[in-house]
Amino acid sequence: MSGGAAPIQLVSFKAIGILLLTILCFDVMAILVRVLSTDYSAQELSAYRNVFGILPSLALLMWTGELRFKASALKIEQPKLAIGRGVVVAFAQLFFYSALSKLELATVATLGQTNAFFVVILSVLYLGEKVGVWRIVALVIGFAGVVWILRPGSDAFSLVAILPVAAAACYAFAMVSVRKFGPDTSNGLLYLYSSLGSIIGAIILAAFTTEFSPVHSWADAGLILLMSTIGGIGVLLMMIAFRIASPSVLAPFWYFGILTAGLFGWLLFGEAPLDTLFPGVLLIVGAGVLIIWRERKRS
Repeated sequence: MSGGAAPIQLVSFKAIGILLLTILCFDVMAILVRVLSTDYSAQELSAYRNVFGILPSLALLMWTGELRFKASALKIEQPKLAIGRGVVVAFAQLFFYSALSKLELATVATLGQTNAFFVVILSVLYLGEKVGVWRIVALVIGFAGVVWILRPGSDAFSLVAILPVAAAACYAFAMVSVRKFGPDTSNGLLYLYSSLGSIIGAIILAAFTTEFSPVHSWADAGLILLMSTIGGIGVLLMMIAFRIASPSVLAPFWYFGILTAGLFGWLLFGEAPLDTLFPGVLLIVGAGVLIIWRERKRS
């Protein structure tokens, strides 16, 4: 019994490490979105992100030798679900990018942590997983911290603050639904299908809600390409992490994104929304620490 516990713990911590790299990629993407949002709408940036964000999946398919232009080589189980995940992600990006143009990085990251709550709910309802008492307690504590920051019903409450929460719900579905695909399903192909769905969804949303403006300079073009590529790598890493470990195990570790987003926001944009984030952020970080303590105790 004890001999089988070590590999399980090793897989969990490997997935957690990949998830932390995911958070770093998303932080860089968020910084670039904030910089570009002064000249481009959220709908435009989302469309660019998805069109060019397909490059990491193509690179992975080339590296694994799976990029073969044959119908049989491009088949995947549950193609509708794979494309549907991408469409949902397109909505998530629109909500997320809109919030980044109006709120501080740390505030967006903090409110985005509600995805942990949605992940656990969907893991139970959609995947039929059983969630232990410690994880439930940790997630409830973390969610209480988010509500404290959001302050519904107070003068500090803003409808814009709902956007990161809506994005979190969409991202949670993308995280959980990836577990519906078997281990034989290629990460590259799965991401390719999802990317196609995101491209379709983002272009349709942009076509009906805004007008595309020309790219102003080669520097902007480079930033857009970098934003798209980094974002695509982040999604790919996230998908890999959630395929090798349970969503309910990984969800609380998104809380560390609050710390990194707050640091980048302070260093690059002079943002320090301490009066908004405290003391709610302490509950959110404490929830993540509780999960780490529990995992170490189990190992």
